[in-house]
Amino acid sequence: MFAEERQRLVADRVAEAGRVSVTELAERFSVTTETVRRDLAALESAGVLRRVHGGAVPAERGATAEASLLERQIQNLLEKRAIADAAADLIESSRAGSILLDAGSSTEALAERLMGAPLDGQALVVVTNALPIADKLAADANLNVQLLGGRVRPLTRAAVGPATVDAVERLRPDLAFVGTNGLHAQFGLSTPDAEEAAVKAAFVRCARRVVALVDHTKFGVETLVQFARLDQLDTIVTDRAPEGDVADALAEAGVDVIEAGKP
Repeated sequence: MFAEERQRLVADRVAEAGRVSVTELAERFSVTTETVRRDLAALESAGVLRRVHGGAVPAERGATAEASLLERQIQNLLEKRAIADAAADLIESSRAGSILLDAGSSTEALAERLMGAPLDGQALVVVTNALPIADKLAADANLNVQLLGGRVRPLTRAAVGPATVDAVERLRPDLAFVGTNGLHAQFGLSTPDAEEAAVKAAFVRCARRVVALVDHTKFGVETLVQFARLDQLDTIVTDRAPEGDVADALAEAGVDVIEAGKP
């Protein structure tokens, strides 16, 4: 295969997956990691992608780039549904009576998974700052839905700001489920917007147990604002187990990794 053809296929794979590793590309195209790094350097020079530690992401994914809610809802849809199924099992197995649901497409998939689910005893309390999640769950008699107030951010339809953070900090839920734009071995969990990051950080501080819902395209990615260190997490639920420095950092931090669909 000529270099130009391989680089075109590499660019297609990055656009499709959102993030790829050097190792994955080397195995896919039966070339050395050095060859892959040269391909990525050429594609970065052409403005097609951006190299990150251990791999590459699409060029538009900078530290402040942020997809709309609709775009995120259709990205990696099957993976997010699998993550949601595994996260719902956590709620059942832990016998949690109250949960926090962060704004985001992965947590919204979890909310959909909770709809109509039979629950024993008292209704599960679901607290969220996400208007779409509250709207989906409000009619379910099995759930006690509480919507946090604040300024609604149009891009994500999430309540943010000091009032939201203050309300979160007066809570002590059993479980908090948070989404993230990036999970990096050194930088931890991050998101492009400072106000969203402040709410996410409050979720992490207040819950008895913190669970991050992370599809594999977020591994190794850094965005502008950190909202949690890895050692502040209890569990991550993902569609594909992390590798390399991300896996090592999670193990060192004592974070349980649940791979959806695996026993």
